[in-house]
Amino acid sequence: MQTQRKELNFEGQSIFVGIDVHLKSWNVSIFTEHLHHKTFNQLASADLLSNYLGLNFPGANYYSVYEAGFSGFWIHNRLKELGINNIVVNPVDVPTTGKEKMRKTDKIDSNKLGRSLRAKELEGIYIPSQKSLEDRSLIRVRSSIVKDMVRLKLRIKSMLRFHGIDFPAEFQNKGSHWSKRFMNWLKEIQLQHASGTYALNSLISQAEQQRALLLATTKRVKELSQSDAYVKKMELITSIPGVGIITGMLFLTEIEDINRFENQDKFAGLIGIVPNCHSTGEDERKGEITPRGHNYLRKALIESSWIAVCKDPALSKAFSDYCKRMEPNKAIIRIARKITNRIYSVLKNEKKYEPRIV
Repeated sequence: MQTQRKELNFEGQSIFVGIDVHLKSWNVSIFTEHLHHKTFNQLASADLLSNYLGLNFPGANYYSVYEAGFSGFWIHNRLKELGINNIVVNPVDVPTTGKEKMRKTDKIDSNKLGRSLRAKELEGIYIPSQKSLEDRSLIRVRSSIVKDMVRLKLRIKSMLRFHGIDFPAEFQNKGSHWSKRFMNWLKEIQLQHASGTYALNSLISQAEQQRALLLATTKRVKELSQSDAYVKKMELITSIPGVGIITGMLFLTEIEDINRFENQDKFAGLIGIVPNCHSTGEDERKGEITPRGHNYLRKALIESSWIAVCKDPALSKAFSDYCKRMEPNKAIIRIARKITNRIYSVLKNEKKYEPRIV
């Protein structure tokens, strides 16, 4: 009598998994090559998902996807360790129907991820190394400290104005603010009541602590820039007028490998220094720069561009020419694109920038 075989064997088949990631739970949709297997909710655990796939689809090739977000890349790394071919995608690049836009749920999100993965409609983003992730954390923390410092300075000045306290003649120039003498003057201010004086002193103490923290963090960034991993590239990128240590380290940690960009246009596309375009038939229009881009890099690039037009004769002349036919804030975008091309060139060719002769 012939016995019934109970072993499962999916060898040679592909299983596609869409994961909608949340802090404590994941919504998972599993697709085979021909049908939708199941959608379910599970605890936020890559090992738990791997065990489910191994139990229900032994021997198969596993493919998974989730959207980039708060969870970073530790999920991706763990899934890869468990033998699951995972990619991380930009949420705006996931094909979405009109109905899915009107009715957004975790189940719908995981379904469209799994479905699009099976249809090969998704392209994963670049996954940086753990070192680059941690190095860029240092640069981003410094940026946060600078923002906090600006907020504290505004709060102190706002409080002084609220109570009608004017700056002495020696501090009328904004360039003299926040010097040691200015801070000593702030500490000497006495409001009419102890509660108000305590509130002002509290803000001053916070500002001093933030300044000390900013100095310490900036020192660590400079030390990192001289490490073996960055020192050669820093010499290249800081040879460009307008690009200093902080901006240089920001670009190097965010980019990691310039060779992952095929050309200058791809690199500019990451930053967001490319125009919007709308074309239909014979009508073709180009608008402002795209809203999609790397906010940290684009902001730093614009700031560097304003410095570069004062230091580099070629950029200064180009900026003056642009300003004859457009506003300065639009002209500086053209300068930023030129600096973008320079950054790509020096890193790609491993040669320092040589200033042009005007």
